[in-house]
Amino acid sequence: MGKNGLRSPGPGISRIDQDSTRTHGYFVRVGYRLTDKGWRPKFSAFFGDATHKGAAGALRAAKAWHKEMSGSAGKSKRNGKAKPKAKSTRKKTTARRRTARR
Repeated sequence: MGKNGLRSPGPGISRIDQDSTRTHGYFVRVGYRLTDKGWRPKFSAFFGDATHKGAAGALRAAKAWHKEMSGSAGKSKRNGKAKPKAKSTRKKTTARRRTARR
């Protein structure tokens, strides 16, 4: 049970009820990665009550999206192991401004 006496929607899914901005729905985060500013989610999405015909519909959509994205967040569907990061073979080049020759 959560602080408000309601059951938690699940890991990675948060309920947003902000009357001041008229925002009501579920926010979903999947697959965290380390950046310069700290840990950030790879994928995130908002499922609004109005768009999904109520809170129950928004929660169903949020759970379905979370389930779909959890399978693709850095794992191969073939064997379930994490994908190795591909190394870039391209050389880094600097952009040059081309001017018309006269």
